[in-house]
Amino acid sequence: MAKSHTRIELDRALRAARILAADPDDLPQVFTIIEALSGGTLQRIADRMAKSETGRKLLAERKDIVDVLADREALARLPEGSLGRAYLAFVERENISADGIREAAVRGTTGRTPFPEPIEWVHGRMRDTHDLWHAAVGYQGDVLGETALLAFTLAQTYNPAIALIVAIGLVKTLGKPEARSVILDGFRRGRKAAWLPEQDWASMLALPVDEVRRRLSLEAPPHYKRVNSTELRAAAAAA
Repeated sequence: MAKSHTRIELDRALRAARILAADPDDLPQVFTIIEALSGGTLQRIADRMAKSETGRKLLAERKDIVDVLADREALARLPEGSLGRAYLAFVERENISADGIREAAVRGTTGRTPFPEPIEWVHGRMRDTHDLWHAAVGYQGDVLGETALLAFTLAQTYNPAIALIVAIGLVKTLGKPEARSVILDGFRRGRKAAWLPEQDWASMLALPVDEVRRRLSLEAPPHYKRVNSTELRAAAAAA
């Protein structure tokens, strides 16, 4: 029998995908898709983390990074230009929080049985560091930026759930070559970069964000025009 953390629920994922395609702001549907379709991805991430010294340390300690990311006063005291300040600027600009993302995940996975450790910790870690990836990689929190970062994540993890969400984004950008180029470039950047799941993000928060990007082979942040969900809905209504 397949382990609970390797199960695939295609019908559930596709139902959530249809809802997400109609409303890109429905964040809980993202987590429904990830839970239903990730299969053995979390186990693969844990196995790869266990092969490096930093990854083994993180797996052994299993610290909750939300405790750090939720302390905005401490983040504000970090040096100007640091990764922590870039993360703080991102969540304040997008009006989101690490706690809020976690709550959306709970809504999207109601009744979920926790994975065995350390898979449960890896599951939470990937969710809770997503917006740190935004700050480091340089994508904004609009629909296009989210899709591009997910394409980056797909290149890093080869998660089938992420592949489905990126496919939705590519369909939505049919006829918009500049937007599609941003998404596809996200995948390219993800393949070129260092492997982000095993990074000790808490230890890098005080470092200059440019130094973090050099260390992780992230290149300079791309410049692109934001695409908001309200624009997509207006375009769909006018079609």
